[in-house]
Order: sequence, then structure tokens, then C-alpha cells
Amino acid sequence: MEVFACQACGQVLYFENVLCERCGHSLGYLPDRATISAIEPDNEAWRALAASDVQYWFCGNTELGVCNWMLPVASGERLCIACRLNKTIPDIAVAENLALWAKLEAAKHRLIYSLLKLRLPLKNQADDPEGGLGFEFLDKDYVPHGQGVLTGHDNGTITIVLDEADDAKREHARVKLGEPYRTLLGHFRHEVGHYFWNLLVRDGGQIEAFRAVFGSEDQDYAAALQSHYANGPPADWQQNFVSAYASAHPWEDFAETWAHYLHIVDTLETARSFGITVKARGDFGLDKDAAIAFDPHSAPSIEQLVDQWLPLCFAANSMNRSMGHPDLYPFVLAPAAIGKLGYIHTLIQGNALGVAPGS
Repeated sequence: MEVFACQACGQVLYFENVLCERCGHSLGYLPDRATISAIEPDNEAWRALAASDVQYWFCGNTELGVCNWMLPVASGERLCIACRLNKTIPDIAVAENLALWAKLEAAKHRLIYSLLKLRLPLKNQADDPEGGLGFEFLDKDYVPHGQGVLTGHDNGTITIVLDEADDAKREHARVKLGEPYRTLLGHFRHEVGHYFWNLLVRDGGQIEAFRAVFGSEDQDYAAALQSHYANGPPADWQQNFVSAYASAHPWEDFAETWAHYLHIVDTLETARSFGITVKARGDFGLDKDAAIAFDPHSAPSIEQLVDQWLPLCFAANSMNRSMGHPDLYPFVLAPAAIGKLGYIHTLIQGNALGVAPGS
């Protein structure tokens, strides 16, 4: 993600900031300009220092503390492009649910930031009932769905179980499942991969190209998952997949690879924004130092991304270990996995809308 700065005083800002602690300006994210902006009151609306020619107002969810995005008054909309994707939100009459929802929205907004920067098609289900994207944030015992609600994707609707926003419960699940990595942002990136498989592969005439890389999706999905959980991944899974779970079925392989592609692009953008350069000392099997001098969202090839990613990961993992934390990126990218990332890269670049992000 880009590193932002207050237009009034230059203070470095986080994506989630709503107030500049140095100069006191209110802040809002402008998805149409892809930037955080200091803002000033302008009659019933706000004037953004980053876009003084447009009047903005805040998303209607701002007053609940779960969104800091803005939209042009002229749009007539009251919810931002990210919040308009919501179909079901938690019951905020339950006190702890509001804090959990805020964590879900923080991760979801980072996801939408990336999708907009990659210029991917992004429609909500109100505007496009057949092909749009929607989110449901549900308690695992949500009555209309019956018992046993699970995180997953179904025909454009992504469900995230509210328990995933509880750090202790999510960590318990990670350990129980033997996963090296489990985050809210990872869930969003994985599940949206299923959505874009439908949109870009199935409906985009790319089935044969997909099968040439990932194998046939025709194999029984339920049986494949049952076998994965009962028997685990194949012994040589690291030679062919980005994660153990990716080996369960070609659909999961695609979704996991899609998520890792977003991990890589977003983290490289952050490193580039900070001007981070990694000088590899000694022979670590790294062909090049990391000095990201290009926009990762429009890199010409997967090789350019991976050449920067590998030394950056080694450095970041080493720093995490120095603090006693797990690796930032606890995965190894074998040549076959890099080839699959290359497929995702080509698919995304070929389907970019080529227009500025909407509001």
C-alpha cells in the first residue's frame, strides 16, 4: 500500500487515520484519487486539500467508526464504493460486534484498495445482481443460514464468520488447522479469488488456459476437500503449490495463488513507497537486490515482481525473527508456484479496466 502524508503539514499517515495528530486536520480516504486527504469544512460538506475542485462527504458508515472513505457529493451516494458491497453486517446491538465489524472493514477496505489499484471490474450486487460482488459478515450461528455458517464464497457472495475478527479465536483456528498464516486480510484476498475465477476465468473464456496451469476443476470439489482434511497435502506439495491448502483442488489452488499475488503486490508497493532497498550480502540464492523502482500494480512481468519479492522477504523475515515473531511471509515459492503467479499476473493485467478508480 502507498504511504500517505497530510497535505497540510506533511505528517506521515496510516491508511486508517481519521485525524492528523500533528496539525489537527480531519482526514478521509478519496478512492477516486487513491489518496488520504486532509479535509476542511465546506458548508454542509468537506473540501479535500488533495482535490480542492470537488465537494466530498463521508461514507454513512463513518459515524459508526468502521469507515473513513469519502465520496463526491455530486455522486448522490451515501455509502462509499467499499461499503456498498455489504449485504449483511453484524448485529451492532451486541456491544462487542461493532469492534469486530470494524476489524473486518479495515481488512476489506485494504482489499478494495488493491482491486481498484489493479483496475479490476468491481460492481456490487445491487447494480449487478448476476455478476456483482457482495459481503456477508455473520455470526457462526446466524439463524437464517442455520447452524454452522462458514467463511467462503458462493456465486459472488463472500461470507466471513465474525469469529475470524476475534484474534484469539482466529489464532486457535490457525494452530488447530496447522496453518503458518491466517489473517482477516488473507481471508478476503483468498475468497475474492474465487469470485474473480468466476468472473475472469469461467465467464471470460479462459477455462482451457486455466486447466493448462492448475488442472481440471471438474474433479469433485467436496470429495477433494474431504480428502485434504482427512489425509493432508501430498508429500511434495511445496514443489507445486504456494500453500498446503492450495493442493486440495484447482479452485483452491487458484484462490490461494490469487491471494499470494495480492500479498506480493501490496507489500512491494509499501516497500517502494518507503524507498526500501535490500542489499543481499552473501549467497542467499538471490539474483538481485531489491530496489523497487516501478509500480507493482502495472509490472510488465511476474519475474520483475518476484526478483524484488525474494530479497525483500528474506530481509523482512529476518527482522521478524529478531523480534521473536513468526516470519512475515512463511512460504517458499517454488518455480511451479511462480509459474502459477505468472498466470494470475497475466490474467489481471489482461482484464484491467484501464480507467481511474471510481468513487
